[in-house]
Amino acid sequence: MAKSATRYICQNCGASFLRWSGQCASCSQWNTLVETIVAASKKSSSLSRQVSAATPIKLSQIRGKDFARTPTGINELNRVLGGGIVPGSVILLAGEPGIGKSTLLTQLALKLKGEIVYVCGEESPEQIKLRIDRVGGKSVTADLSFLPQMDVDVVTETIRSLPNVPKLVIVDSVQTMSTSDLTGMAGSVGQIRECAYRLQNLAKETGMPVILVGHVTKEGAIAGPKILEHLVDTVLYLEGDQKHTFRILRAQKNRFGSVDEVGVFLMEEKGLIEVSNPSDIFLEETQAGVAGSVIVAAMEGTRPVLVEIQGLVVPTSLAIPRRIGTGVDHNRLQLLVAVLTKRAGLPLGTMDVYVNVAGGLKLTEPAADLAICLAIASSFKNKALPPKSVAIGEVGLLGEVRRVSFLTKRINESKNLGYRQIIGPEQFRSIRQALSTIAGS
Repeated sequence: MAKSATRYICQNCGASFLRWSGQCASCSQWNTLVETIVAASKKSSSLSRQVSAATPIKLSQIRGKDFARTPTGINELNRVLGGGIVPGSVILLAGEPGIGKSTLLTQLALKLKGEIVYVCGEESPEQIKLRIDRVGGKSVTADLSFLPQMDVDVVTETIRSLPNVPKLVIVDSVQTMSTSDLTGMAGSVGQIRECAYRLQNLAKETGMPVILVGHVTKEGAIAGPKILEHLVDTVLYLEGDQKHTFRILRAQKNRFGSVDEVGVFLMEEKGLIEVSNPSDIFLEETQAGVAGSVIVAAMEGTRPVLVEIQGLVVPTSLAIPRRIGTGVDHNRLQLLVAVLTKRAGLPLGTMDVYVNVAGGLKLTEPAADLAICLAIASSFKNKALPPKSVAIGEVGLLGEVRRVSFLTKRINESKNLGYRQIIGPEQFRSIRQALSTIAGS
């Protein structure tokens, strides 16, 4: 049996070193050396090794396999996962600190039937018990077990020694796991990659699903090596503004379903509450007949959601006017202001422009362009749009209003909620024509 050892491998050029250093001596890149377990090669030459030929498998010989998904008991989570948890899958749940990752998984553990193992590396079982009491899970069955361990080898051997295969294993978090085979501390790139690999092997061997909780960096990316996202089957991201109660669960990767669906939750004292109709929540505080307020039908996955875009235009006191957007892309806002100035004739060169998406939602799709333009123009003219109107459309550099995806679904959802006047590409071809809907234009 080959003896295992550790080497520091450059992630850029693949050079191997016995010791860590800040700069790779081969390619001169900084902070690319990662401690990796390697096996010492045998002295025999690879040319003398006997290799047997493999037999290709024809497409006609492959039989389809149906995945028996396990419903989670949380409809919004089922929607994002594609119907439930697939046996033997590895799921990575990431998000900012305090966003609700552990709360969501605690509620999941309480709703699933069967033996659940909660590996708590960040919290003690007593702390998790306090959260269980807070979310209303005081009558906890004996099927939920806690394993306060940070050694991944102890965790895997403990789970393998259980008389029954657990229904689900939750690891909170993968950044706290480590193995004594590596000298790096927990949370390092080498430790995260090796621990995730061993937990993946455990899931594939036993057929039980494993959920890994992942930290994020200050830039919002998942902490650790990029291979962590390639290693798992599903990557979920829980996002939202901590100053608002809304939480959006997205699938950035899903080998067993679509990545188009999103789940909407409300963070309350008793945990995350599912929102089946997000439009009612986002529009409950909307003030009708106010200048600068426009409703847009945005798509969250395959579900249309109506949200309010607010615009404010005021004279500037600076040499360079401000262009500030909350919930919208800053570069996109700059572009739309330029289009309004050039194509619609609005003198915004001496005006500060502020745009906000009410409720803390982030809109990245171009279908919100027309609503942003109308909100800015409405505030500039101090004239409101007609009541019960919805704006849908992309605005080009030439001032044209373009069609967007799922237009029929957006229109139907708007009409179902009582919005009768649709301002979009089917009614107006240019941004100048669309501005005529503002009273007094």
